Amino acid sequence: MSEYPWERPLGARPLADGLTEFRVWAPKAPPQLILNPYRRRGSIGPPRAAPLAMPHAGHGVYELTVAAPPGTDYCYTIAGRRRPDPASRWQPYGLRGPSRVYAPTPSPVFTARPMDEQLIYELHVGTFSAEGTFAGAIPHLGALAQLGVTAVELMPVAEFPGVRGWGYDGVYLSAAQSSYGGPAGLQQLVAAAHGHGLAVILDVVYNHVGASGNEALEAFGPYFTARYETFWGRAINYDDADCDPVREWVVQSAEGWVRDFGIDGLRLDAIHAIVDGSPEHIVATVARRVHAVAPGRLVIAESGRNDPVVTRPARQGGYGCDGAWADDFHHALRTLTTGEHDGYYADFGLLGQLAKAFQRPHVYDGQYSPVRRRRFGAPARETPVERFVVFCQDHDQVGNRAFGDRLPEAARALSAFCLLLSPFTPMLFQGEEYGEDAPFQFFCDHIDKRIAEATRRGRRAEFASFASFGQEIPDPQDPSTFMASKLTRVGDPELAALYRELIAVRRALPRGEVSDVGFDEAARWLRVVRGDHELVCNFGSGELELEVGSGPVAGQRAGHRGVRMILGTHRTVTLAEGRLRLPALGGALLEAGPVG
Repeated sequence: MSEYPWERPLGARPLADGLTEFRVWAPKAPPQLILNPYRRRGSIGPPRAAPLAMPHAGHGVYELTVAAPPGTDYCYTIAGRRRPDPASRWQPYGLRGPSRVYAPTPSPVFTARPMDEQLIYELHVGTFSAEGTFAGAIPHLGALAQLGVTAVELMPVAEFPGVRGWGYDGVYLSAAQSSYGGPAGLQQLVAAAHGHGLAVILDVVYNHVGASGNEALEAFGPYFTARYETFWGRAINYDDADCDPVREWVVQSAEGWVRDFGIDGLRLDAIHAIVDGSPEHIVATVARRVHAVAPGRLVIAESGRNDPVVTRPARQGGYGCDGAWADDFHHALRTLTTGEHDGYYADFGLLGQLAKAFQRPHVYDGQYSPVRRRRFGAPARETPVERFVVFCQDHDQVGNRAFGDRLPEAARALSAFCLLLSPFTPMLFQGEEYGEDAPFQFFCDHIDKRIAEATRRGRRAEFASFASFGQEIPDPQDPSTFMASKLTRVGDPELAALYRELIAVRRALPRGEVSDVGFDEAARWLRVVRGDHELVCNFGSGELELEVGSGPVAGQRAGHRGVRMILGTHRTVTLAEGRLRLPALGGALLEAGPVG
């Protein structure tokens, strides 16, 4: 038994012989349990009965064990109102309906690859297939495994408003989205991925909940604090009075995904938006508990602070995460390949910044940031390179554009070249591997009209600093915005072939940090040495010719002679008579042979 009742399993936990243990934290008012509050299709168990009183276990926690086999619908009454379970695992009728008892099927053991062997593929369940469900994604997994992907990363699936959305406004942290197929559908997807040798990483949001759930959660207790605010809404109560049960609610969610659903890793969204003054930050707690309950599972954090504390071991005062997203690599690369400098891209655009990013992708590691108007970031030399997750496209950098447009065609080949041959852990965004042209726009299905309208207004305001975008952007509530974001699976065969070649070649490159980096800001070339291999890139607008062997490219290292080209980004990349010719936004991978 745990010292405090909230440390025992929250929610509905099926036991033997059709019994279920219900436990809920409700310090604001004593709750009552109602089984099968509505006789609806799919629900089983006893017919609706009178509300059941729940004995008080102390500290605002109430618990009761009754006959309620898996599949039984239930809810709680709080101060005369029916509410779903804050720790629900299944919301078959959406946010406003009752919860349902779910018993996960035990998952066979699967061992994910370590970070230095990972190639991650981010996908959005609703737009990844025509069906837009967990089941609809399964037929496409084999092709990803054949490509060389090692892990699929699902954008958030915790129950969110309506039937379509990005998932970052989820409310019930432990319930798999009903419109995707619910918890059983998620388990089937995970099993299918494991069958292809693919790990599954789940994007989880622990910095806020969707505004549609604020009232329901607050009816139970102080899930939020008035001390802080986030960009997206009220801050979760991680360090104010009565925060311990709230912290446990979050941590048990994380534990449940990896322990009961076979999820191989968690990606923690925007941890920089979490304010927590506790002795152990909630991110560190999540990492510690996930690693304890499921050794070998990955915890990867998105942090907008360029702070190495995220991956620093807990024994050294860090959070102990296995990896961290590194936006600076993307920004440095995108500004060079597209010439964009609006908004936060104004901090980037120098070739020297990308050269620095190839060594550690914290371009801003203590320098003054003109956009932020303050110093930003910290050095991360002690962080192993494989712990940085980098990308040239992702849901944010595509979807948070006004029209959700992807990288321009001219920028795609060199961007892929730099991404996949970098020393970091690369992540692809759905469709980029074959040149998908369908946009990934921002869409939602808010069930509260006030929230829907506020989202529209906020979307327009978001682009105030991006002057070139204008104000006429797609309506996120319109179903056509969602449908326009569905993958067409039509692309560029040459780009698809390049991705396959780059992924295959990546395996032959030495692991660990780069050996050397050189660049010429005026001539617009960049060279990155990785052992006997060398990446040479032309970021200029015209053809570039470089001497190989006696010049700045390949051949200046002792004990080497002879240089051959392993691959080029374009057909027009050539190496002949000691001259390397690169088209605009082109790259070549060279290999220097040993003497003798």
